[in-house]
Amino acid sequence: MSDFRALTPTYSVAPQISIEDVVAAKAAGFAMIVNNRPDGEDPGAPQGDAIAHACAAEGMAYAAIPIGHSGFSHPQLDALDTLLGDATGPVLAYCRSGTRSTHLWALTRARAGDDIDMLCDAAANGGYDLSALRPMMDALAG
Repeated sequence: MSDFRALTPTYSVAPQISIEDVVAAKAAGFAMIVNNRPDGEDPGAPQGDAIAHACAAEGMAYAAIPIGHSGFSHPQLDALDTLLGDATGPVLAYCRSGTRSTHLWALTRARAGDDIDMLCDAAANGGYDLSALRPMMDALAG
C-alpha cells in the first residue's frame, strides 16, 4: 500500500517503495521518483536498478541521490536542487522511512531562501519533525 506524503504540491516523500508503488505513483501524477537510499542498505528491499527499470516502464524519470550514514553534503543538495528545477511534474522521493528525503528537501529549500518555519510546518504535516535539523537549516539560510 502506497504511503505518499505531500510536503508541497510538487514534492512528496515516502518510506521504501515497491515496484507496485511505482505504478501507483504514475497513476497519482508523479513525473519523477528520487531514490535517497544507498543500494544494499536493505538487501530485501527493491534496489535502485529495479525501481529505475519500473520507472522507465511507466515513462517516469528516475534519479538516485543516496544518503548514507555520513549525512548530507552540498553536492547532494545541488543534485536535488537541479532535479527539482528540471522536473516536468511532481516528484516523489523515498528512503527507508521518508526522513532523509524530507531532510534533503528541507536543507535544499532552506539554502534557496524558503521560509524555514513554513518548511518545518510542511514536514510536520507529512509526519516529519525537523526540529533537530533547524540549526543546520538556519546556517544554510544565513
